[in-house]
Amino acid sequence: MDLGLKGKTALVLASSKGLGKETAMKFAEEGANVMISSRSATELEKTAQEIRDKTGGKITYKVCNIMDNEQIVELVHETVSTYGTIDILVNNAGGPPAGNFDDFSDKDWMNAFELTLLSVIRTIRAVLPFMRKQQNGRIVNIASSSFKQPLENLTLSNTFRTGIMGLAKSLSQELAKDNILINTVGPGRIATDRLKELDSKMAEAQGIELEKHVAQSEASIPLGRYGTPEEFANILVFLCSGANTYVTGQAILVDGGLVKAM
Repeated sequence: MDLGLKGKTALVLASSKGLGKETAMKFAEEGANVMISSRSATELEKTAQEIRDKTGGKITYKVCNIMDNEQIVELVHETVSTYGTIDILVNNAGGPPAGNFDDFSDKDWMNAFELTLLSVIRTIRAVLPFMRKQQNGRIVNIASSSFKQPLENLTLSNTFRTGIMGLAKSLSQELAKDNILINTVGPGRIATDRLKELDSKMAEAQGIELEKHVAQSEASIPLGRYGTPEEFANILVFLCSGANTYVTGQAILVDGGLVKAM
């Protein structure tokens, strides 16, 4: 299937590694121009070159702390300056710290809000003038399966990832007239460094070996294994492509059947 991404411009946040990196790779494979960003220039340069080597695609990068509104605006403007416009926005951010309700202060809550939800709001606000001008755009927010079913020991994430889903549903109503489609994708247990970190903490809390915890975790997934970043990116790229013309305001899980909620 031709996804109609050749020559389109995609801005992918938090994309020097993990799900963001794999998503940027997929866009490049489909012929899109890609801007990647994170807080590390060294990691970005390494990732950009890796994607160029594998795909031959047009990849540029800019350092951006997504908790800084000024840097977000600069990132969007540089993307437009480099490629002419922005057709696709992929919002992504590292997760807030693990922990239960009593573990966190007001400062922890405010930091998690700014990282997880306010960054999405700010970036969407920055790209909308360009998408509205061309009367076309695709926005996908990477959240978590916790918008369907809360995850143990992730109170901060559970709270603000659900907020992302609510924001996208509201914006789908407002932006439809401009032919801008917005969706939220929730990864389940996808084999990334973030999952390794969470697995290590869970194994420690349970007092068991990491390998035993991972085996138990995979056994709870109907497909019997963790997902791969590539499997996740395939869904996201489809939602951002020309092949998707009628799906908006949806919250979609990529979790191997783990979440039982309807």
